Amino acid sequence: MKKFDITALGELLIDFTADGTLSEQGNRLFEANPGGAPCNVLAMLQKLGRHTAFIGKVGNDFFGEMLKDTVREAGINTDNLLTDSDAPTTLAFVHTAPDGDRSFSFYRNPGADMMLCSDEINLELIKNSRIFHFGTLSMTDPNVEAATKAAVEAAKRYGALVSFDPNLRPPLWKNLDTAREKILYGLSQCDILKISDDEIAFLTGADDADAGINIIRKKFDIPLICATMGKKGSKAYYKDFSVYRETFLDINTVETTGAGDTFMACVLDAVLENGIDGFDEKKLYDMLTFANAASSIITTRRGALKVMPEKAEVLSFLAERI
Repeated sequence: MKKFDITALGELLIDFTADGTLSEQGNRLFEANPGGAPCNVLAMLQKLGRHTAFIGKVGNDFFGEMLKDTVREAGINTDNLLTDSDAPTTLAFVHTAPDGDRSFSFYRNPGADMMLCSDEINLELIKNSRIFHFGTLSMTDPNVEAATKAAVEAAKRYGALVSFDPNLRPPLWKNLDTAREKILYGLSQCDILKISDDEIAFLTGADDADAGINIIRKKFDIPLICATMGKKGSKAYYKDFSVYRETFLDINTVETTGAGDTFMACVLDAVLENGIDGFDEKKLYDMLTFANAASSIITTRRGALKVMPEKAEVLSFLAERI
């Protein structure tokens, strides 16, 4: 038996989200929300009763201490959450559109999360994990890219499944050809892939998710692929079949930050429950139903890491709608 269900490596940062109000001077007010895709995923998994660990770096500053406290409070193991004295904690300002979609402005030149080195990784965490999860933001700089690849190699060596979410953020790349190269690396290593319709189009040139996934599957043997398509729902591709589930639209949506991470966590929970070889169409449909519901709930809240829904809350949500 392994001690951890999931270990994730990557960015941990502050998402500054406009709270919709103005100061007395008429300035827009922002809320400092702890975030970063890998830790968002772990926070939701903790809500689902899983045991998780995080590998990463924050700055030796107020925000770094805030993030460390938040991750510990979420129940995530922080034995390999390090502090860098030379680079500040990464910050992101979230710009939210009227429909809840968002874009980002990053302050990361460099950020502490980019300073993680290979020799700083506690390989025992990976050795004692059933799944290792990562994305591309830990490959934007040579140091942390080497650390990421060392962790992936360790996961494979120790028999863990590898989970990958491209989480493409164009402003963080000097050129998008490099971003594409790193995504392709992730596809070549993973057993579980979560990819958005925008990322499918970026990578394959196909506007249709099915067509894009077919291109990916011809090049990479990935057992389970999940495509998220925003308001159009989600789809799982497995063996020789696929399953579609419509989304749950919510009139109370305020922003979509963390929706994909919430979805990813629910997929990983289902893999832990069924095994990578244990799915049929019904189990995949149930997985997508739960993941879509949890993702819908998180869109009604600002931020993600601290406000992930409880399992009972998701089940109650579904009971009212099915």
